[in-house]
Amino acid sequence: METMTGLDAKFLYSETPTAHMHTVKVAVSNPGAFDGGFTFDQFVAVLDRLLDRLPPFRRRVVPVPLGLGHPVWVEDPDFDLCHHVSRRVLAGPGGERELAAAVAEFAGVPLVRDRPLWELQVLEGLAEGRMAVVAKLHHAVADGSAAVALLQSVVRGINEGPVRDAGGGRWEPEAIPSRRQLLTTAARDHVVRWKGMPRLVRRSVKGARDSEVRRRSFAVKPPLPLHRVPKTSLNVSITPKRTFAMTRLALGDLKAIRRTTGTTLNDVYLAVCAGALRRYLAERGELPERPLVASVPVSTDPNVARMQGNRVDNLFVSIATDIADPAERLAHISTVTKAAKEVRGLLGHDLLEQRADVVPPQLYGPLVRLWSRSRAANLVPPPLNAVLSNVAGPRERICFGPIELDALYSVGPILEGIGLNMTAWSYEDALGVSVLGCPASLPDPWALAANLHLALDELRDAVVPGASVDR
Repeated sequence: METMTGLDAKFLYSETPTAHMHTVKVAVSNPGAFDGGFTFDQFVAVLDRLLDRLPPFRRRVVPVPLGLGHPVWVEDPDFDLCHHVSRRVLAGPGGERELAAAVAEFAGVPLVRDRPLWELQVLEGLAEGRMAVVAKLHHAVADGSAAVALLQSVVRGINEGPVRDAGGGRWEPEAIPSRRQLLTTAARDHVVRWKGMPRLVRRSVKGARDSEVRRRSFAVKPPLPLHRVPKTSLNVSITPKRTFAMTRLALGDLKAIRRTTGTTLNDVYLAVCAGALRRYLAERGELPERPLVASVPVSTDPNVARMQGNRVDNLFVSIATDIADPAERLAHISTVTKAAKEVRGLLGHDLLEQRADVVPPQLYGPLVRLWSRSRAANLVPPPLNAVLSNVAGPRERICFGPIELDALYSVGPILEGIGLNMTAWSYEDALGVSVLGCPASLPDPWALAANLHLALDELRDAVVPGASVDR
């Protein structure tokens, strides 16, 4: 039994009937090289063999009575792999849009809480004999960096054989803790938290003061959430259904822009997203005069072997959609991102997790659900416009024995009033970008996905010498 951190628990408390707090991963491959073909039953057997090296896949959440403490993780005593893996055959040959539609349908169903918080669906019937594995993984289980480590553990398990735990046997289920055990553990955790409260308050006050002084000192100031954020059609009360599209950007083009401009790869990615959003909103006749504000998740843990939990903070960045020139837009984004990193560092990356630890579950969850039911996001200005995330994925081509992984995509959740998430995972020489919305906020995600390519071409032609000639 292990108590969930406040930051992990916050993702549970943030879930509503319309805001599903799971991430979605899509792995596309061609199993044709597998001797005799690759069947669904073989997939289930391989996954069962790998459970020893995938702790997050075995643990379920047990809430504390009356919400008097954060939930705990236990090794699920009723674990049944059949509850987590399903198969679907598309009316083939399924193309990219058919695959995306199936992913959207799968993503629109929340995970069940009485079992480990993940689910896989094997999609067959894709064009050219391809198949896709779509995974739903609750954000309380793992952030993007931990998800990459989980994937790498799966690859090692398939290619090297299973690795047993220190005791040499398979994982062992745990009994569900009693009400008394849960309340005792919660009380002990509260004592530790309250002892640290004075120091947390002092650090929070000092961090807030120092970061605001530094923010005001910049010529280009990082934005504040809820402050002068424009409202767009992306920023509405969301529905339970999801819309989804994916595309691949040439990583070499992004790196060429980075080298030429002296910016970072993440700056370039944000500039491409900004260009795509600027074009998308202009085509709809709703490009606001003020720049859009994005939440940009950043990892706070350098441990690449971590396979569970969240070690993440958020930067708030103006993405300069009010600037027409793509080179100027990138320069502005780079400047404001540097400032946002410095401001957030003074505020304290670790304080986000420490403050989440002391949030009362009895208050946070009901307030989030009330906000969702009220549909007030249709009326009030949004806290920010979109979530734009960029995760460093595997650099080398992944092979599951003779089966090669052709493409990899991932995307995080959308929220009330923030109906767009664009997440990029790098894989080999491409940046796989997923676009997630809902019918109310993003009825045609493919239009935005197509604009990413136009925005990348526009930016490359503007800053890389000879780029337009080379094409």
